[in-house]
Amino acid sequence: MPDKRMNGVPKGRQVISGPIGTRMPRDRLMYIELKTGHQDNGPAWIGRVKFSKSGHTVYFNGRALKRSGGQGVEGNHYDVETGEEYWVSGVKKAGSDRHSVGSGKIKIDVRVLEEYLAIVGRDQLDTSRFEVCTDIVDTDVEQFHQMENKRLL
Repeated sequence: MPDKRMNGVPKGRQVISGPIGTRMPRDRLMYIELKTGHQDNGPAWIGRVKFSKSGHTVYFNGRALKRSGGQGVEGNHYDVETGEEYWVSGVKKAGSDRHSVGSGKIKIDVRVLEEYLAIVGRDQLDTSRFEVCTDIVDTDVEQFHQMENKRLL
């Protein structure tokens, strides 16, 4: 039977070249927190994001979050439509995604709950820190491509 892997990646799982020549999947489970106006207590989510081809833009919940390149005051990404700053990072296996001085429940997309529990090695969600939500929407990536291309014209 032929190997269903290409360059160590299961067949059908797309990868992109990320910053500094790294390779990363086109989508990934991530922690996203709104920083503008909230410091470390902003609304926060765990959900599946999509990455742009370059890896510099993250698409999540109807938004395009572009990497700030160290120019952000509080976040490492900014919303291309509103300018609001967000912190975007990988999910921590220890479950310590929110800053140690931050507070508030983290909303987790019901569609990724099982995957998240497997990553953190738990059978159930700590409902004192997390809230399952069903209102996270997929992002129309093409809408943002068109918006960015209009700016160039």
